[in-house]
Amino acid sequence: MTQEEVLEVDILICGAGVVGLAIAMTLAKKYSVAVVEQHPGPARETSSHNSGVIHAGIYYETGSLKHRLCQEGNRRIYEWCESHSVDAVQSGKLIVAFDNSELDQLQEVYQQGIKNTVPDFEQITMKKINDLEPELNVAGALWSPWTGVVDAYNLAKSYERAALEANTIIAYQHKLTNINKLGSQFVSTLTDTNQHISTIKSDVLVNSSGLMADQIASMAGYPLGGDEKKGLPVLSQSINRGRYYDIINPDICRLISRPIYPLPDHQAGGLGVHLTTDTNGGLHLGPSMEWMNEDEIPQYQNEPDEVWLAAFLDAGVRFLPHLKKEHLAPGQVGYRPKIQKEGEGLTDFLIWRDKGYIHLGGIESPGLTASLPIADQVKNLID
Repeated sequence: MTQEEVLEVDILICGAGVVGLAIAMTLAKKYSVAVVEQHPGPARETSSHNSGVIHAGIYYETGSLKHRLCQEGNRRIYEWCESHSVDAVQSGKLIVAFDNSELDQLQEVYQQGIKNTVPDFEQITMKKINDLEPELNVAGALWSPWTGVVDAYNLAKSYERAALEANTIIAYQHKLTNINKLGSQFVSTLTDTNQHISTIKSDVLVNSSGLMADQIASMAGYPLGGDEKKGLPVLSQSINRGRYYDIINPDICRLISRPIYPLPDHQAGGLGVHLTTDTNGGLHLGPSMEWMNEDEIPQYQNEPDEVWLAAFLDAGVRFLPHLKKEHLAPGQVGYRPKIQKEGEGLTDFLIWRDKGYIHLGGIESPGLTASLPIADQVKNLID
């Protein structure tokens, strides 16, 4: 976009992550749509820096958005990937108890999965555990056959292609710097890398900006602390950092065929350091769970660090007793936008509408799995 340009569209979407692009391609079938993204291409933050797991809806509160949209998304994402040549593997996943002291909590996870009607979810025998993963030495396990892994970046690219084919305008390397209301319209000011300024007018503003969702909400004039009397939810977010370490020994990588999860630690901010496969046969440990300070800036490069290496080795030998320090190398770093605060339990997605403004807050896992149903939720709010 040039300095002089003023573009008018029905809908402006902030953020070209996997969810923003799913929304764009869904809405562009009916409306004129533009997407603004500060990075040079799609899915440069949360969408592509994660475990790439297709979730089955086990852990979430029954009836929550995370539960319902994840389960619908699980089925749909496999169908989408098959029809759009995106690599996805329905590998199944094991949730394990490493010793007898964890069996009660394993039973709690099982009961939650049954309550959530997770398809074909079962508590399996030691023989089946050994058949599935002979290298594992655990006290018990749950089996989720509909869990899998996906090439998250190429999933986002497939959504981008569909959005562009439906005439979506995507402004990469443009930062949203100001939002004004002019009657019922939003007047959004964008600045590109050359400091050229352009304007987009829209009837609807969809805030799908992930880590920056609360900053964009503030720019749009919403108080982040919420106001119960006015029906305004809390829009502020915390950010949780997750480091990964890659297993670089091919012989070790061949020992495991699917994601293996420990018991979840929701109050720490996640599902614990797990062992995940990818669509290329790689094996990864992560993510860690670290609450960031407000003044920290996300850094996606995981630098070598002896303390973290030791911590990941400790986590990894629980899955693979023969794992050694030299088998590990620093992998990616991901960041999760959370409505949940440190020490709190699980919170749900926030999908909230105020007239022409639609806010997506706390879109962390299972946002990737739920991306297509989230897009439908937004479309229903607009329609």
